[in-house]
Amino acid sequence: MRPPTRLARAGGALLLAAALSGSLGGCLSAYLGTAPEENSPTAPPSAPPGPRTTAPTGAAAVTAAVTVTIGNFLFQPANFTVRPGGTVTVVNGDTVEHTLTAQDRTFGTPPIAPGASATFTAPAQRGDYAYLCTFHHFMRGILTVA
Repeated sequence: MRPPTRLARAGGALLLAAALSGSLGGCLSAYLGTAPEENSPTAPPSAPPGPRTTAPTGAAAVTAAVTVTIGNFLFQPANFTVRPGGTVTVVNGDTVEHTLTAQDRTFGTPPIAPGASATFTAPAQRGDYAYLCTFHHFMRGILTVA
């Protein structure tokens, strides 16, 4: 008996791929549902993405005081806006100490124990200030003074 030729092996591989494709396709469509046909009259037309809604950028969006809560090694909110000289209160809801400190060290809190809070005054100069936790450098955010 002769060994199979390359063509016979390729045909077997194609047959196997076709069989797997059919069975996997059935499994996936059962899990994900079936996709509507492109030319189907019942398929809803795809609409271009609309504009994103964002918070107002005027004076109504800027507050004199903001509270940032720390939990699960995250600042909530991580990015926030406050008026020049506004008050920022940081509440540590985590199980370890944290800080909220400007990367350039122009503002920040001392270490805040679990369950405690600290307050600082936002810079008087308008702009974006990157900050982090000095103990956990992966914890980051941006304070915007506007």
